[in-house]
Amino acid sequence: MAEQLGNELCNEHFAVTAQAPLARLTTFRVGGQAEWLALPKTLEQLTAALTWGQSQGLPVTLLGAGSNLLISDRGLPGLVICTRALRHTEFDATTGRVTAAAGEPWSSLAWKAARHGLQGFEWTIGIPGTVGGAVVMNAGAHGGETADILVEAQVISPDGTLTMLKPEDLGFRYRTSKLQGSDKIVASAIFQLSPGHEAAAIKAATATDLRQRRETQPYHLPNCGSVFRNPLPHSAGKLIQEAGLKGYQIGQAQISTLHANFIVNLGGAKASDVLALIRHAQSVIYERNGIALETEVKVIGEF
Repeated sequence: MAEQLGNELCNEHFAVTAQAPLARLTTFRVGGQAEWLALPKTLEQLTAALTWGQSQGLPVTLLGAGSNLLISDRGLPGLVICTRALRHTEFDATTGRVTAAAGEPWSSLAWKAARHGLQGFEWTIGIPGTVGGAVVMNAGAHGGETADILVEAQVISPDGTLTMLKPEDLGFRYRTSKLQGSDKIVASAIFQLSPGHEAAAIKAATATDLRQRRETQPYHLPNCGSVFRNPLPHSAGKLIQEAGLKGYQIGQAQISTLHANFIVNLGGAKASDVLALIRHAQSVIYERNGIALETEVKVIGEF
């Protein structure tokens, strides 16, 4: 079946690779191989890959920028669909409407919006992910979040059906939505920004946000972004720092010395090292504070 699957997907005019390394496709730079990997460049190719995987009875895993993900060292069975090549944006400087494909980098969208004099994306700068992932997890920072600016999202069901969903359909909550764990895939999204602003002023505000992130977060080393959700009103990073865990290391995975809610790959870390570090931090904080830290990073595969 594997050989047949490979041939059929190639006949749909996009590449499928057997036993493809996944570490290079994640911001952690860890993880094993995908049994099959597809990198669609169009909505039609994405739909074809999804429906073929379903028809063959293969488990299908979606991968965007590979941020907020921890993939097992054993890899993933079935078909992994990586949407990072799905890039397309449209800006309406008059209405402030922005349409973006699922694979569009969330951070680069901020700069593009700034050039059009559109305000409202500044907080997205530096967030390591794509539009699709941002919608699924309700990405946010500095008091802003995806739910605040989303007009509607186009999603694909396993049978290839396209549906437009509005924010009220998505059940947005802190860093999650109904799409989390769903079999539906975000294909594109429409956002509402504030038009008519000076591009230079928006660029300056965006640059300020980026500078602040670079000064306080470990962008110089592979990481997945925030590891834990903030157990409001507490800060996960502050709890971990107060527990003296900054710099704590297992293998080549380390709790960042710059920001305690980040785990960094010092070079050669394994996914199992990262997971062990996550479990250790959870155990220490629960024993010390009675707080069960929930992961923002999604752990997938067998460990």
